[in-house]
Amino acid sequence: MSALATKRLMKELAEIKTKGTPEGIQLLSANDMQEWIFLISVLGEETIYRGETFAIRMKFGNRYPIEVPEVTFLANLQYQPPVHPHVYSNGHICASILGNEWSPVLNAVAICITMQSMLASNKKKERPEGNDRYVRSAPSNPKLTRWHYDDDRCNVNRADERLRSI
Repeated sequence: MSALATKRLMKELAEIKTKGTPEGIQLLSANDMQEWIFLISVLGEETIYRGETFAIRMKFGNRYPIEVPEVTFLANLQYQPPVHPHVYSNGHICASILGNEWSPVLNAVAICITMQSMLASNKKKERPEGNDRYVRSAPSNPKLTRWHYDDDRCNVNRADERLRSI
């Protein structure tokens, strides 16, 4: 890990330890400077995710914060990704903040707040169009997917999907 990434992550971790995280967000593990796991709950009585908690994993590379970390919802025996139009069943997330709208001024907690807000604004539990097809051919790192961002839907660039299947 680069000195820049390590310094930045140590600063973020120190801030989390002194100031805490926003309500509904909890740092579950940050045993090293390469992978952190947060728990996210959606607040409010009106949410369709009431009573549910999701785990989000962030993998930080050498170029963090210049480059966005790899961010996924965990999909294992203990945690399942939320059923949401921008979240695939393998935990990959189609959100512009994790792609072309990433900025080095953002941080791990800002990503969690964005995911919490994305879930809070959802009114219908459904998977993205083409979920099964994407999950069958998806790279392990969602950053290698070219996403097509739309407020209502999220799609994989179809040309990229065809190339992966060749």
